[in-house]
Amino acid sequence: MEGVLSTAEPGRGAARPGRVAGKVVLVTGAARGMGRSHALRLAEEGADLVVADICRDVDGVRYPMARPQDLADTARAAEQRGARVVPVAVDVRDGERLATETARAADDLGGLDAAVANAGVLVTGAWDSPSARDWRAVVDVNLIGVWHTCLAAIPHLVARGGGSLVNISSTAGIKGNPLMTAYTAAKHGVVGLSTSLANELAAFSVRVNTVHPAGVATGIESDLDALLRTDRPDLAPVYTNALPVRRVEPIDVSNAVVYLVSDESRYVTGTQLKVDAGAAIR
Repeated sequence: MEGVLSTAEPGRGAARPGRVAGKVVLVTGAARGMGRSHALRLAEEGADLVVADICRDVDGVRYPMARPQDLADTARAAEQRGARVVPVAVDVRDGERLATETARAADDLGGLDAAVANAGVLVTGAWDSPSARDWRAVVDVNLIGVWHTCLAAIPHLVARGGGSLVNISSTAGIKGNPLMTAYTAAKHGVVGLSTSLANELAAFSVRVNTVHPAGVATGIESDLDALLRTDRPDLAPVYTNALPVRRVEPIDVSNAVVYLVSDESRYVTGTQLKVDAGAAIR
């Protein structure tokens, strides 16, 4: 899947009922996991979508990325919920191409009202085990990729007279999660980036917020679980939730995303919304 594969008709479609009815939203990392969940919840609540994913593996990341068929499946499922959808195979590390494809998709869909910077990767291991390549992969996707997503979206939101940037961080963006130093550093960076942008963009009625999930059942957490069981069981309490659940579900995070995209949060900006079953208070 290369470039834009558009199923949308030019111009803004008729609004469907829902909490984000009539809005056009960019979602990165949308081919599977939390990104797919965000896209489908937004579609259910009336949004049209630009769904983006790299659709190929990332050097330095040990688990496989989504594939073009996964992104096509997300687009199809969103369409079944009534959304107009433009799927884009693009790497968030390529800011120029992400901006170009976002502009093209926004033109197809009649503008852009929000962006959800969800794309992220995880490398786990003791502090001295990740290589420079590993660090670069995580920081480039999880922090610089968020910056590129914001850059791609902001001109369209300003032109619209306002909008919402929702940047997915983590409890690792609030506390010092061990055995994932690069990830924790990048997710802290997302908070700083977002609060800085919230100040700058408030004059344009563009809101910027972060969402902070605890461990989410997406299938990429098995390496960390193994490390906590075998190498560093002493660190397991850092990952304990206050509520009696081991993981939160993608849908729980997506509900927070819908709120921050919607006009229900029209005066909410610069916040860190935790969806973490109380992990950050432990």
